[in-house]
Amino acid sequence: MKYLTRKEELVLLAICRLTEGAYLVNIREYLNKQTEKKWSVGNVYVPLDRMCKLGLLESYTGHPTTRRGGKAIKYYKPTKKGIEALAEIKKVHEAMWAGLDHLAFE
Repeated sequence: MKYLTRKEELVLLAICRLTEGAYLVNIREYLNKQTEKKWSVGNVYVPLDRMCKLGLLESYTGHPTTRRGGKAIKYYKPTKKGIEALAEIKKVHEAMWAGLDHLAFE
């Protein structure tokens, strides 16, 4: 299995956290808040698009917004393959960090 990139991992985790309300704008806002870094629309959209093509995410279109001329929002949710990819990368992280408890982080 191809490992997730760090951006893909963070975007996928954000989608899992946001559950049914995961769309581009609130995924980006969540990532900005959690990482304390500014994520551009492209930094979120590119991994979303790539993960959809890889079958890690599926997208669906919601109803148009109530604002005049409102567009339908594209929502994202992880597939079974996406959840498996997260589980795999978590195992890799745990294996890499095992035995490094002696490191002091400030």
